Amino acid sequence: MRVLVTGVKGQLGHDVVKECEKRGIEAVGVDVEEMDITDAQAVDRVITDAKVDAVIHCAAYTAVDAAEDNVEICRRVNADGTEHIAKVCRKLDIKMVYISTDYVFDGEGERPWEPDDERHPLNVYGQTKYEGELAVEQNLEKYFIVRIAWVFGVNGKNFIKTMLRLGEERGAVSVVNDQIGSPTYTEDLAVLLVDMVQTEKYGRYHATNEGLCSWYEFACEIFRQAGMDQVKVTPVDSNAFPAKAKRPHNSRMSKDKLEANGFHRLPAWQDALGRYLKEIR
Repeated sequence: MRVLVTGVKGQLGHDVVKECEKRGIEAVGVDVEEMDITDAQAVDRVITDAKVDAVIHCAAYTAVDAAEDNVEICRRVNADGTEHIAKVCRKLDIKMVYISTDYVFDGEGERPWEPDDERHPLNVYGQTKYEGELAVEQNLEKYFIVRIAWVFGVNGKNFIKTMLRLGEERGAVSVVNDQIGSPTYTEDLAVLLVDMVQTEKYGRYHATNEGLCSWYEFACEIFRQAGMDQVKVTPVDSNAFPAKAKRPHNSRMSKDKLEANGFHRLPAWQDALGRYLKEIR
């Protein structure tokens, strides 16, 4: 099997290519320099020339607050770029994996979101990722839409790295306690995506590490496992950090469909965190 992976310089794309190589699957990793996804002709040319069996589309505009001021560029990347890829996959009759987000939901209530729940995004980023989902669904039959949340990986910025830095610099942090979800380690997710792309079990899925926490509880566990118990962590509610983009309070996502289709759930987030800290240190 031969797979094209977009966003190879990002946290997830980097790990997907690594996982493919580990299993002897040929991976063609591209980023904006090799394939600008906002350019339909470039997308057509690069994917066609690569002669692949599938595309795992990890590239995205993910600056959630900046998206509120940069609606057009965010839409060009997340919606139009995804549509360009989907159309080429249709033309070539190859599979597509699209990485989406819990932000396609309105973040209300306490029930875990099911893959086929109605989508009502809260902000520009969520709206454009939703439009990307629609582009995939309207153009393809051979697709996997995989929604993730609270992502961390070796290759890039994330909440864990920010907490470690602030803990060292300040010795104290305030973290929101009223947004609940599950972290997602890109190394674990990459294993699932590579498993998935080798099947025909198409559809929408949710994939995060197992277990729930608030960002506050996540931060406490980061400092505990990093041996930085001296850092003072104060729980606050979201109003303490007014942000341009509205954040979901409920990012709980049901992963039952993974199991129902014979895929392995990701390990517990605390376990993933421990392995990640070892990796980056």
